[in-house]
Amino acid sequence: MPAGRGALLLTIGLFFLWGMANNLNDILIAHFRAVFTLSDLQSGLVQSAFYLGYFCFAIPGAIVMQRFGYKTAVVQGLVLFGIGALLFWPASLMLSYGFFLLALFVIASGLAFLETAANPMVAALGSAETAERRLNLAQAFNPLGSIAGVTLGATFILADERAGDVAAASAVRLPYLVIALLVFAWAAVIVVTRFPAVATRPSEPEARTPGAYRKLLASPRYLAGVGTQFLYVGAQVGVWSFLIRYVAVELPSLGTQRAAWLLTLSLALFMAGRFVGAALMARISGARLMLIFAVVDALLCAVAAFVGGPVGVAALVLSSALMSIMYPTIFVLTLRGLGPLTKPGASLLVMAIIGGAVLTAVMGYVSDIGSIRFAMLVPAACFVGVALFARLHRGTAVTA
Repeated sequence: MPAGRGALLLTIGLFFLWGMANNLNDILIAHFRAVFTLSDLQSGLVQSAFYLGYFCFAIPGAIVMQRFGYKTAVVQGLVLFGIGALLFWPASLMLSYGFFLLALFVIASGLAFLETAANPMVAALGSAETAERRLNLAQAFNPLGSIAGVTLGATFILADERAGDVAAASAVRLPYLVIALLVFAWAAVIVVTRFPAVATRPSEPEARTPGAYRKLLASPRYLAGVGTQFLYVGAQVGVWSFLIRYVAVELPSLGTQRAAWLLTLSLALFMAGRFVGAALMARISGARLMLIFAVVDALLCAVAAFVGGPVGVAALVLSSALMSIMYPTIFVLTLRGLGPLTKPGASLLVMAIIGGAVLTAVMGYVSDIGSIRFAMLVPAACFVGVALFARLHRGTAVTA
């Protein structure tokens, strides 16, 4: 197998790995809420700790990538990912919620390196003419990983939820041990695999100056894109994080494990929406399509807030299909025309993932003082913000 093809396949696999880690959090929120008898705000700290890791390590990931190349940044990210997964073992022995949050923070620090480096590396591993096709292929593996993560969690983690019981807390050990071993093995294979020079060489010195970030922060158009990504990720993570909780309240007869399978259905719809959205972009600009999808998603979240019951559950599940095009479309619109500022610009967009931490905690707070139904007004408002950003760019063609 040619070096470039092997390197590309290994890099595409990264999208599966971080998709699995991201959506296991949705299972952990339901599990920890029962084991540690947490409020919705406290259980939402799972996402807060996780996405804080993204926020703190996106720029370090970009610095490593610029100084030592994409491959080194990916290997460092995988090592951090694996260490964080191993920390679940002592956390379960100590029965410490804070230790679990630390482990998630370490995992997310590794994923920040991966996400900052993997997207541009996929684009670089081949001709510019086919870069978009390669990125679409890689992104398709992300929801596959998400489905695998939820399935793994629903099968092995949600089997026992006795409050405060060590046996219940230990349910996370095997899944995360398997993940750690897989991640370390993947890192080892990448280390010994010969990658093309474009993946291993550092950036030019002028592309690594701090002035690049000052220029980005002085651009209102760019900052609007970062803010919109903050809102979108917060809405997506919030809906998925509290879907199991919402179903437990609105349809209590289903039980937690069946509710987790509804989350799996949501992720499957998300994956299908990505392919359908890409096909629709052949006839309609990405920004205009995102405007339509964001408005509909805002309405679906409002239905979940004010109607509830089976209709509200169906609305939340359906909303995932329309979220699918938003992250890459916002990414493309925000980075368009940045030229040499594209790499540092990508790192700040990864930092915007902190929206998953902040807005999930806000939803938990709204749920605690009101109800889980009204917490869905938070993502509804976020989708309105996405729609406004899309409206500003609706004449721009995007094929993402």
